[in-house]
Amino acid sequence: MTHSHSNPNIEIPKHLKEIAHISDENFNIPPIHHNERPITRLGSRGIVLNDNGEIAVIHKKAKNEYKLPGGGIDNGEDPREAFRRECREELGYSVIITNELGITIEYKSQENFQQVSFVYEAKVTGQPYRNRLTYKEKAEGAASYDSVYRTKFMVLRDAQILEHYIKTTK
Repeated sequence: MTHSHSNPNIEIPKHLKEIAHISDENFNIPPIHHNERPITRLGSRGIVLNDNGEIAVIHKKAKNEYKLPGGGIDNGEDPREAFRRECREELGYSVIITNELGITIEYKSQENFQQVSFVYEAKVTGQPYRNRLTYKEKAEGAASYDSVYRTKFMVLRDAQILEHYIKTTK
Protein backbone atom coordinates (compact mmCIF):
# COMPACT_ATOMS: atom_id res chain seq x y z
CA MET A 1 0.00 0.00 0.00
CA THR A 2 1.53 3.30 -1.04
CA HIS A 3 0.26 6.69 0.02
CA SER A 4 1.59 10.11 -0.83
CA HIS A 5 1.84 12.39 2.14
CA SER A 6 3.44 15.55 3.39
CA ASN A 7 6.14 13.88 5.52
CA PRO A 8 8.40 11.89 3.18
CA ASN A 9 10.31 10.39 6.11
CA ILE A 10 7.33 8.29 7.21
CA GLU A 11 6.49 5.17 5.27
CA ILE A 12 3.28 3.26 5.79
CA PRO A 13 4.27 -0.37 6.36
CA LYS A 14 2.55 -2.81 4.03
CA HIS A 15 1.61 -5.12 6.93
CA LEU A 16 -0.73 -2.55 8.46
CA LYS A 17 -4.32 -3.46 7.67
CA GLU A 18 -6.77 -0.78 6.55
CA ILE A 19 -9.44 -0.90 9.26
CA ALA A 20 -11.58 2.00 8.04
CA HIS A 21 -11.98 3.92 4.80
CA ILE A 22 -14.25 6.94 5.02
CA SER A 23 -15.17 9.14 2.09
CA ASP A 24 -17.83 11.54 0.85
CA GLU A 25 -20.14 8.63 0.06
CA ASN A 26 -20.45 7.84 3.79
CA PHE A 27 -22.23 11.18 4.14
CA ASN A 28 -24.21 11.10 0.86
CA ILE A 29 -21.96 13.76 -0.69
CA PRO A 30 -21.27 13.27 -4.41
CA PRO A 31 -17.54 12.74 -4.97
CA ILE A 32 -15.46 15.05 -7.14
CA HIS A 33 -12.77 13.40 -9.26
CA HIS A 34 -9.37 15.13 -9.35
CA ASN A 35 -6.35 14.67 -11.60
CA GLU A 36 -3.92 15.72 -8.85
CA ARG A 37 -2.95 13.57 -5.89
CA PRO A 38 -4.72 14.61 -2.70
CA ILE A 39 -3.05 16.65 0.00
CA THR A 40 -2.36 14.15 2.77
CA ARG A 41 -2.13 14.66 6.51
CA LEU A 42 -0.76 11.91 8.74
CA GLY A 43 -2.16 11.18 12.17
CA SER A 44 -1.85 8.75 15.06
CA ARG A 45 -4.72 7.71 17.29
CA GLY A 46 -6.10 4.73 19.07
CA ILE A 47 -7.55 2.77 21.92
CA VAL A 48 -6.13 3.60 25.36
CA LEU A 49 -7.09 1.27 28.20
CA ASN A 50 -6.87 1.93 31.93
CA ASP A 51 -6.29 -0.77 34.56
CA ASN A 52 -10.03 -1.57 34.57
CA GLY A 53 -10.07 -2.23 30.81
CA GLU A 54 -12.04 0.95 30.15
CA ILE A 55 -11.38 2.94 26.97
CA ALA A 56 -10.32 6.59 27.16
CA VAL A 57 -12.59 8.94 25.22
CA ILE A 58 -12.44 12.69 24.72
CA HIS A 59 -15.61 14.76 24.66
CA LYS A 60 -15.39 17.70 22.26
CA LYS A 61 -18.06 19.90 23.78
CA ALA A 62 -18.18 22.45 20.95
CA LYS A 63 -19.26 19.73 18.49
CA ASN A 64 -20.90 17.49 21.12
CA GLU A 65 -18.97 14.51 19.84
CA TYR A 66 -16.65 11.92 21.31
CA LYS A 67 -13.32 10.86 19.90
CA LEU A 68 -10.45 8.59 20.70
CA PRO A 69 -7.14 10.19 21.73
CA GLY A 70 -4.86 11.18 18.88
CA GLY A 71 -3.98 13.83 16.35
CA GLY A 72 -1.53 14.93 13.71
CA ILE A 73 2.06 13.78 13.36
CA ASP A 74 4.53 16.67 13.65
CA ASN A 75 7.50 16.99 11.28
CA GLY A 76 10.37 14.82 12.47
CA GLU A 77 8.08 12.71 14.65
CA ASP A 78 7.31 9.04 14.05
CA PRO A 79 3.72 7.79 14.40
CA ARG A 80 4.34 6.06 17.75
CA GLU A 81 5.95 9.18 19.23
CA ALA A 82 3.02 11.25 17.97
CA PHE A 83 0.47 8.94 19.60
CA ARG A 84 2.31 9.00 22.93
CA ARG A 85 2.56 12.82 22.76
CA GLU A 86 -1.13 13.19 21.91
CA CYS A 87 -2.06 10.95 24.86
CA ARG A 88 0.04 13.09 27.22
CA GLU A 89 -1.56 16.27 25.83
CA GLU A 90 -5.16 15.06 25.66
CA LEU A 91 -5.35 12.60 28.55
CA GLY A 92 -2.56 13.83 30.80
CA TYR A 93 -1.07 10.32 31.02
CA SER A 94 1.87 8.44 29.58
CA VAL A 95 1.01 5.30 27.66
CA ILE A 96 2.76 2.14 26.55
CA ILE A 97 1.80 1.02 23.05
CA THR A 98 0.82 -2.65 23.19
CA ASN A 99 -0.34 -3.30 19.63
CA GLU A 100 -0.54 -1.85 16.11
CA LEU A 101 -4.16 -2.11 14.99
CA GLY A 102 -3.82 -0.77 11.42
CA ILE A 103 -4.56 2.44 9.54
CA THR A 104 -7.61 4.51 8.69
CA ILE A 105 -8.05 6.56 5.54
CA GLU A 106 -10.39 9.53 5.32
CA TYR A 107 -10.79 11.07 1.88
CA LYS A 108 -12.68 14.32 1.29
CA SER A 109 -12.92 14.71 -2.47
CA GLN A 110 -14.59 18.12 -2.11
CA GLU A 111 -11.23 19.38 -0.79
CA ASN A 112 -8.97 16.78 -2.49
CA PHE A 113 -7.70 15.97 1.00
CA GLN A 114 -7.01 12.72 2.79
CA GLN A 115 -5.95 11.84 6.29
CA VAL A 116 -4.10 8.60 6.94
CA SER A 117 -3.99 7.65 10.61
CA PHE A 118 -1.87 5.00 12.28
CA VAL A 119 -4.00 3.24 14.90
CA TYR A 120 -2.62 1.74 18.11
CA GLU A 121 -3.72 0.03 21.28
CA ALA A 122 -2.07 1.30 24.47
CA LYS A 123 -2.21 1.10 28.25
CA VAL A 124 -2.06 4.03 30.66
CA THR A 125 1.04 4.06 32.86
CA GLY A 126 1.83 6.00 36.00
CA GLN A 127 0.22 9.08 37.46
CA PRO A 128 -1.23 12.01 35.50
CA TYR A 129 1.25 14.60 34.21
CA ARG A 130 -0.88 17.48 35.34
CA ASN A 131 -3.75 17.68 37.73
CA ARG A 132 -5.87 20.16 35.81
CA LEU A 133 -8.72 17.72 35.17
CA THR A 134 -11.56 17.87 37.66
CA TYR A 135 -12.81 14.69 39.31
CA LYS A 136 -15.88 14.75 37.06
CA GLU A 137 -13.72 15.04 33.91
CA LYS A 138 -11.55 12.17 35.08
CA ALA A 139 -14.64 10.05 35.71
CA GLU A 140 -16.02 10.86 32.26
CA GLY A 141 -12.67 10.24 30.59
CA ALA A 142 -13.05 6.46 30.48
CA ALA A 143 -15.97 4.22 29.67
CA SER A 144 -16.91 0.61 29.11
CA TYR A 145 -16.80 -0.88 25.60
CA ASP A 146 -20.57 -0.91 25.25
CA SER A 147 -21.27 2.63 26.45
CA VAL A 148 -18.63 4.08 24.12
CA TYR A 149 -19.73 2.00 21.16
CA ARG A 150 -23.39 2.94 21.52
CA THR A 151 -22.92 6.71 21.53
CA LYS A 152 -24.51 8.35 18.51
CA PHE A 153 -22.07 11.22 18.67
CA MET A 154 -18.76 9.44 18.17
CA VAL A 155 -16.91 10.56 15.06
CA LEU A 156 -17.37 7.94 12.33
CA ARG A 157 -13.65 7.17 11.99
CA ASP A 158 -13.30 6.48 15.71
CA ALA A 159 -16.53 4.46 15.84
CA GLN A 160 -15.11 2.24 13.08
CA ILE A 161 -11.79 1.89 14.94
CA LEU A 162 -13.70 0.92 18.08
CA GLU A 163 -15.88 -1.55 16.17
CA HIS A 164 -12.75 -3.19 14.68
CA TYR A 165 -11.12 -3.34 18.11
CA ILE A 166 -14.13 -4.94 19.78
CA LYS A 167 -14.56 -7.52 17.00
CA THR A 168 -10.89 -8.52 17.05
CA THR A 169 -10.27 -8.57 20.82
CA LYS A 170 -13.43 -10.02 22.37
